[in-house]
Amino acid sequence: MQTTFTKDQLTDPGIARSNEILRACVHCGFCTATCPTYQVLGDELDSPRGRIYLIKDMLENNRVPDAKTVKHVDRCLSCLACMSTCPSGVHYMHLVDHARAYIDKNYKRPFTDRLLRAVLARILPYPGRFRLALLGAKIARPFKGLMPDARLRAMLEMAPKQIPPVSRNDDPQSFAPQAPQKKRVALMTGCAQKALNTDINDATIRLLTRLGCEVVVAQGAGCCGALTHHMGREEESHATAAKNIRAWSAEIDGKGLDAIVINTSGCGTTVKDYGHMFRNDALASDAARISERSLDISELLMQLEFPEGGAKELTVAYHAACSLQHGQQIKTHPKTLLKRAGFQVVEPADSHLCCGSAGTYNLMQPEISGKLKARKVKTLEAKSPDLIAAGNIGCMMQIGSATDVPILHTVELLDWATGGPKPAALTGASKPMNEVPILR
Repeated sequence: MQTTFTKDQLTDPGIARSNEILRACVHCGFCTATCPTYQVLGDELDSPRGRIYLIKDMLENNRVPDAKTVKHVDRCLSCLACMSTCPSGVHYMHLVDHARAYIDKNYKRPFTDRLLRAVLARILPYPGRFRLALLGAKIARPFKGLMPDARLRAMLEMAPKQIPPVSRNDDPQSFAPQAPQKKRVALMTGCAQKALNTDINDATIRLLTRLGCEVVVAQGAGCCGALTHHMGREEESHATAAKNIRAWSAEIDGKGLDAIVINTSGCGTTVKDYGHMFRNDALASDAARISERSLDISELLMQLEFPEGGAKELTVAYHAACSLQHGQQIKTHPKTLLKRAGFQVVEPADSHLCCGSAGTYNLMQPEISGKLKARKVKTLEAKSPDLIAAGNIGCMMQIGSATDVPILHTVELLDWATGGPKPAALTGASKPMNEVPILR
């Protein structure tokens, strides 16, 4: 694709990077075949190729974004299926992130949009605030029909039936290995996950220590910045990301870290991109080494030679989170681990398509998100699974809200299979769950 940015424009690092990405695009349209919003809406401007044209025109002409451009960029899930499909290696993620930051700085949204975005940015990344908000949503949910805005109704529906108690395992501390030590790793405990499902971090700590890891929850680490980053709020996202970079760098420079392990794939995609996000910052060197050491939990478990287990009479439908299969290009590890543990693993049709969660997307674009959720649940249930496994809390909440099939994080099943407690999500399962034979 030809571009016409001026020399002055190209002195801006963001424009320079977007120019590189735009010039790599050859208009082939392969991306339209795997774009969820294009499949749902059938509008070329709601495909990656269409958005690329809109973003190119906006950036090249250095113009104030118009409502049309903003609408179609907002509709993008950032599922990144287009990046898995693109034969030219177009790094759409960096382009759309830059477009969102440009829109945030140059476009004045309607008051209700500004208010909703500000509320999400000031609540979701903070577990304490988020817990209070979930409690309020739970109380107000019976009155959701009175809400005039579908986005407000979606926020009320987000509240789980039960809000888990705070887990003290999420506090800064170190957990000693329960076997000869192989690695020292930092666990990213996240933000929303600490309010929505504390079992995931607890299971991760048990599993890693059982396999010979010292697990550190670093002082000062918290939200990865993804939620605000994908809303285009660069200053906020970089501020929270910088706290993580400093916290983990202190551990690296102290007793050392072999890895930073992440069990929420949406966070993992962002942390692995810290090197790019901070490439022109004083923290560039530290950010790069954080990105280099960051691993999804499934990557680390593969390194630790996860043990073989006996066959289990449980069929697990594996849901591949977009941020894992497209954002991080991790497609086989979770399935390999589940099979190694003895579970029967099946995959739904069109497993490459998004479930519609996508960070705050299910709250800001509830209609499109709802259609994607319904399609994903239908394909999962068609496999008649006993359980559904996923590697991202957002997907778990999204899918779990529309099915009676128990949904768990992959690590909860692996922890159970290696001697951990039976996951709480299975206690109220619709059909009895046999006890899982422990791996030897």
